[in-house]
This record gives sequence, C-alpha cells and structure tokens, in this order.
Amino acid sequence: MTPEEYKELDAIDLANLISKKEVTPDELLDIAENLRKSLDPSINSIVQTLAKEAAQQIIESKSGPFSGVPFLIKNLNQQIKGTITTNGSALYKNEIAEDDTTLVKRYKSSGLIIFGKTNSPEFGLSTTTEPVLHGPTRNPWNTDYSPGGSSGGAAAAVASGIVPMANASDGGGSIRIPASCCGLFGLKPTRGRVPVGPFALEGWGGLSTSHAITRSVRDSALLLDYTQGPELGSPYFAPVINKPYYATYEIPPKRCRIGLCLDSFNGARSNQEVTEICRQTAELLEGLGHHVEEAQLAVSPELVRGAHGILAVSHVGATVDKMSRKLNIKIEEHHLERVTWNNYLSAQEITGANYAQAVGDIHQLGLKVSAFFEEFDLILSPTMACLPPKTGELDTTSDDTNSYLELLYQMIGYTSLFNDTGHPACSLPVGLSQNKLPIGAQLVSAFGNEELLFQVAREIEKDGGFLSIEPLKK
Repeated sequence: MTPEEYKELDAIDLANLISKKEVTPDELLDIAENLRKSLDPSINSIVQTLAKEAAQQIIESKSGPFSGVPFLIKNLNQQIKGTITTNGSALYKNEIAEDDTTLVKRYKSSGLIIFGKTNSPEFGLSTTTEPVLHGPTRNPWNTDYSPGGSSGGAAAAVASGIVPMANASDGGGSIRIPASCCGLFGLKPTRGRVPVGPFALEGWGGLSTSHAITRSVRDSALLLDYTQGPELGSPYFAPVINKPYYATYEIPPKRCRIGLCLDSFNGARSNQEVTEICRQTAELLEGLGHHVEEAQLAVSPELVRGAHGILAVSHVGATVDKMSRKLNIKIEEHHLERVTWNNYLSAQEITGANYAQAVGDIHQLGLKVSAFFEEFDLILSPTMACLPPKTGELDTTSDDTNSYLELLYQMIGYTSLFNDTGHPACSLPVGLSQNKLPIGAQLVSAFGNEELLFQVAREIEKDGGFLSIEPLKK
C-alpha cells in the first residue's frame, strides 16, 4: 500500500484490508510513522511518539473492529500507563501515568494501535492549539492558520492524512471547532455517554466529554459503539442505546423538522460567510426531504457566557491547586500561561454559592433546549461564528483580555451551550470560505439521540455534501 492509497481510506477500510491479509498492522504503522515524519514538521500535530508501546500493542493486539489501525490520543487527560500526559502545561511535564484511562483501555480492546499523542493547549483552555510548552499546531489546509482547539492536534493529524481518526475531547466546542476548521466530522456525544475516568469521573463538572474527530461518519459511529457505556464509579450515564450506531447510521432518517438558528447563543457576532454556508446547508437538507425553518432558542446569552465560565474556571482552579499540593510548590505567574493564570486568579474569587448557582443555571438551560426538541427534531447552526483564525490571533500569553475574549466567544458562540446542557452535537464539513478554508455546520439532537445525528450526517455525506481531504498547501 502506498501512502497516497492509505490517506484515501477510513479506519474501517484499513481494518478490512488487515482482516483480508492484504496489509499488516506493521505496514500500516510504518506508513503512519513515515507520514508523521514527512508531514508533521510543518503542522506540529503530534507532540509525543509511542513507537515501542505501539509495537507491543501490535503483538498483544486484541481482535476488534479496528484491529491494527493506527490511532492517536489527545495529550489532555487521557493516560497510557508509563507515559507522560502534559496537558499542554509545564506543571505536568514529569507526570507519569500509573495506569491507562478507561477510554484508552476501550480503544485498545477495539484493536486500535496508539502510536502517539496530539497537541493540546494548556489544560484545553483555548480554542486554538498553541501551547508554550509544545508550540503551535497549524492547519493542513493553510499553515498560516490554526486548526482550532483544543483538539487541534487531533484534527490536523487527521486532515493531513497521518491517521483516519483521532481521539478528541470537548468542554466548550473542542471537538466540533477543530473539525470545522479542518474540514472533518466531529461528534460530541451526550453527557455521560463516554467514560472519562477513572482518575476523574467527570470533566469540568459535566461540561467536557470525549470521542473523536474522523474522516467518515461510519468510523465515528462504530468507534462510539465500542467506547460508550458507563464505567465503574460513573456518577451518571447517558440513556442506554437500543441498537449499535453502526447498525443504524445508514438507515435513512425520518423526515425531520429542523430549527435553523443563525444567531449565536452567547451573543457573539456572526460572520456573513459562515451564516451563508449554514443557509446553504439548510437548502441541502430541504432537498433531502427535511423541513427547515428559522427559529430562536429562548436562552439568555449572558447566562450562557456566565454559567459556562464559572464552571470551567472553577475546575481550572481546582486542577492547579491539586498540582500545587502534589508538587509541593506555591503556584506563581511564571508556572502558567497568561490566560491560565488569569483563570486561576478568577477561580479564587468564585464562591461555593456562585458555583451552585451556575449548576442551577445550566440545568435551566438544559430544560429550555429540551423543550425546543418537543417542537423540532434537530437544531442546525453554524459551528463557529467566525472563520478559522490565523496562528497567533488567539494569544494565550497576551495581556489584551478583551480581544482574546471577543474571538474566543465567536469560536464557541454556537457550541458551548450544548456542553452546558449535555445534548449531543456534531460538526459537518459542508463549505469553504472565500480564502479556501473549511467551514462547518452544527447539528444538535435531543438528549441521548446520537443515532439521528449519525443518520442525517451520513445522508449529507452520501449526497456529496462533505468536503474532501486536502493536502498540505503551504
């Protein structure tokens, strides 16, 4: 198999070739490694290689749907025994994992061969991927631009063709945003669908969850089949699925009633190119037989911004304090990037009452969104309120807090609400900007109904509505 042939296939295709003995796991790993060496110097998507561990996994590989397929995990929270996960921060540069996380164990059980870890901003706080510790990741479509974040390393590795899919996580849009920036499919599952333990049994108080960024809808569906479900100690979990997603993803969906939401949910201004491509997506869906009408979600932008911020910042503070105790040091400004440091200081001013109120607020937001789904089957919106930013435009070391927050709120303007409410949401690669960068559209469904998202996404993909992977251009 040539690298060009490899880059055209999704994970299921590769697994099928292995099953037919037309290619071996070692050969695929060699191709992935050679692509990393040739492509990654210009994009910086992979910050740690695990060649020895991957070779051992091939020897010990379990029979599964992705047996022998190369895979990458995000360098944030996901741990492999005996390796370091820095979380994009110098505070963690010597943290060696005592065990695999539950999700890593499930990846290995599905047969995936994990050969590296992808770049992430410090603590996953930024919507671009430019940690001081590891340097910026660049967008394979145009390396002057960011692939988004915080799963920017994962998206860049998939968009460049190094792997067909990669682990990602999402606490405010961190799967959907980089999927949009890089022309890929990215699904954020329902809260509690995918395990995040055992070292912490929920992420950011339930805002964050994990899954993957993929080239194809079917890879995402099959991977979720093999990773979903509660783990020991789960404080809550998503509704049990009736049938595997892979068994239902290609079934034509019913005629859906879709609410087109063009105003951002947090009050951020929206770019005209972005909203126009979302309108074109609405027309595509109408052409497929669905009913689409413009609608408004009855949520307060101030509440969306405030509640999410309090919860996320509080957990940043808790994370830093935990490391302070473990390292037996007093955390000072030089230990953290500027934005992380400011979040840490802000966390000191948040009271228990503030946190409790924020939890109550996101529950009320969840109620309003769930009520919307009594009238509509899906929400359609842009994924981001802006075009992919240039590298360095969202500067986590800057003192210009207002400019930073303005761009941040644009990038999460449509996504963060559904981290608050826990509803499943995905970004579809549906268009290109005038400067030839990908633009995504977001679909959101009722709580626990990833099945419908997969079906409608597959319908668009099959109809030719998905972008093709582009080679490195600059």
